[in-house]
Amino acid sequence: MSGALPRFEVDAQGWVAAARRLPSPNFEARPAGAVPVLVVVHNISLPPDTFGGPEIADLFLNRLDCDAHPYFDQHLRGVRVSAHFVIHRDGTPEQFVSCDARAWHAGASNFFGRERCNDFSIGIELEGSDTAAFEPAQYATLAALVKALVAHYPIEALAGHSDIAPGRKTDPGSHFDWARLQHDTQLGDAFFPYRKPLDAAS
Repeated sequence: MSGALPRFEVDAQGWVAAARRLPSPNFEARPAGAVPVLVVVHNISLPPDTFGGPEIADLFLNRLDCDAHPYFDQHLRGVRVSAHFVIHRDGTPEQFVSCDARAWHAGASNFFGRERCNDFSIGIELEGSDTAAFEPAQYATLAALVKALVAHYPIEALAGHSDIAPGRKTDPGSHFDWARLQHDTQLGDAFFPYRKPLDAAS
């Protein structure tokens, strides 16, 4: 993907038709009255710093072979997690959970005093790591997806996993370009409460 941003739309059931749909069993209904107001950006690679395989989908679909790699055996055996979306290195989006439902991506978390961020957030995983830059195609897909989510839900803010789980999580990491995301989405500083003003002229 390159050039103009792709165009995405969230349907009445919380799915994005342009994303490959891989329904995960790892979700539940949001608490009564809870709606998505936060987008959480993550990174993920399995094994760490390895890109391009099926392992991320396998993890979210509960079919990861934990005997295939020591990292899986030590850290992921028996783990049940999911995210709403994964964006691969070439910009291809996959959706595992309806945005209307509660995916299991944030864990113990706190957004300015509001705990249990899974209840009111949408989780987007970028295939990547803390040690590598993300691809232009990923930023394009992420920006287009964020714009679609903002158009469909009362999204108020975007944050990194490290912002809502400081000391426990580090993603999306120092290589993630928040200013680029703001530029591409044309969202104001209020949507980025953990960042200093990003659109101020330097």
